[in-house]
Amino acid sequence: MAHRERLRSRPFTLAMGLCLGLFATAFSPLSVRAQATPGNAVQLEVDLDQSIGEMYPMWAWWGYDEANYTNTWEGEKLLTELAELSPVPVYVRAHNILNTDEGPRVDFKWGSSNAYTEDENGNPVYDWEIVDELVDAWVNRGIKPLMEIGFMPKALSTNPEPYRHDWQPGDPYNRIYTGWAYPPNDHEKWAELVYQWVRHSVERYGQEEVETWWWELWNEPDIAYWQGTTEEYLELYDYTADAVKRALPTAMMGGPTVTGGGGGQRFMRAFLEHTSSGTNYVTGEVGSPLDFASFHAKGGPRFINGHVQTRMDPQLSNVNGHMAVITSFPEYQDLPMVIGEADPEGCAACSVASGAPENAYRNGTMYSSYTAASFARFYELADQYNANLEGVVSWSFTFPSQPWFDGFREMATNGVDKPVLNVFRMYALMGGDRVAVTGNSTNAAEILESGVRGAESDVSALASREGSEAAVMVWNYHDDDLPAPDALVSVEIDNVPAERVLLHHYRIDEEHSNAYTTWLEMGAPQQVTRGQYETLEKDGKLEMLDAPKYVNTTDGTATVQFELPRKGVSLLRLSWD
Repeated sequence: MAHRERLRSRPFTLAMGLCLGLFATAFSPLSVRAQATPGNAVQLEVDLDQSIGEMYPMWAWWGYDEANYTNTWEGEKLLTELAELSPVPVYVRAHNILNTDEGPRVDFKWGSSNAYTEDENGNPVYDWEIVDELVDAWVNRGIKPLMEIGFMPKALSTNPEPYRHDWQPGDPYNRIYTGWAYPPNDHEKWAELVYQWVRHSVERYGQEEVETWWWELWNEPDIAYWQGTTEEYLELYDYTADAVKRALPTAMMGGPTVTGGGGGQRFMRAFLEHTSSGTNYVTGEVGSPLDFASFHAKGGPRFINGHVQTRMDPQLSNVNGHMAVITSFPEYQDLPMVIGEADPEGCAACSVASGAPENAYRNGTMYSSYTAASFARFYELADQYNANLEGVVSWSFTFPSQPWFDGFREMATNGVDKPVLNVFRMYALMGGDRVAVTGNSTNAAEILESGVRGAESDVSALASREGSEAAVMVWNYHDDDLPAPDALVSVEIDNVPAERVLLHHYRIDEEHSNAYTTWLEMGAPQQVTRGQYETLEKDGKLEMLDAPKYVNTTDGTATVQFELPRKGVSLLRLSWD
């Protein structure tokens, strides 16, 4: 089903050993900013009468490794905020839901539910208590699961020991791949587990609710997350899809949620060949159920010459490559796609303090400007391929009980929103149709070729119109996190059907919608007072640049001019009678 049809049915140079304080100062947004000069002038023109496609809310999707973070106070607070900011249901994806309980469940890159164990005779024992706690936290807020079916319970693993990993930030990443990553020792038992899970979900939440969920098998089976072969994954997919459909024939089932590079694309092609024309391992017939295709797309930041360079082009290359593969199958031209993880790099739990200085973009406005610019290019690539892009999952949640602004990839720290979350609040204020913008500094094709690492920054816009409202998001992004002049931006909005418009101008920059700046001004405390916490909470929300005001139109054109600092994002929201 195309996203347009489905949406109508929805409700509305630092050494790694430097201390955190020195790190925070060196990357502080309070550093001196270059002043604007006339040479930075950018003129953008928006045509409200020229629709280029639907402003579908592919941005309203989030995910995280540690499923049990869901039920911490920080996790539940953030989930509430995600649900409240969006006019459409938010989707959430989490790893490790089916893992067997062995020690603390709230840990880095780990989670468990003990949903499946076996008695002394090898008979299945199902226990849905912890799974229900997770799903209740989502569903009770109106959030929908992108339900990741995995990983392997210990009793079903072909190589169960060791089972629970003890990975911590800074450790070699391959330490995480233990017994949970292996194929099952009994496909029938695995299939029955999946069947019982889906059936239990229908009994608990109702068929109508569960029909809005999406189910997918595993995570990144093209790399070490899957300690089996490609063919073994295809076999497991057939057993899993058959079990899901037996429990709920109308369920949305998909995969293979692979990585973005060449290996992931080869795996995607093999998967689509199997689901379209291969022999089904369960039925012996041709093909397998497939309701959506999922893949991941990550950027590639570096720490060079004393600064972070985020590099958007690898991420867009991941998206471009997978869309090319999927749409090369005529039978899958309209197949819904989900970018199951879409981020500037690949490890949310790899903090700056643990030895990853390239991740210093995460606390301030580098992350928010990157997000604004990259998501706009996902729309552009989907248009190019006529792809049915349904969801883009930001693999960024929160890390409970960690130091303030410690450099994890997250939407909030200690319950206080980071600037990046306000980009999604801006996207939530856009709707209806995307409309044409001319004058953008660059586009997806140019970024694919050379990134945003030249002399000019990416000062561009994405615009929408819905009824008697319009919105224009403008960003000033560059791959290199270095001081630069402000851009002098002039936005002309054409074909406004009114003599004047009411303008709300929202802003994310060093001084607006930015609790990180406030925290630094407080002296970067790790213990905050109640008053400081309340101030941080307030400053973490989306702010307006100035008070709402009326703007007169001339021959149907409204003009808005402003300065936009490097790494800044503005949202112009116009309304008229």
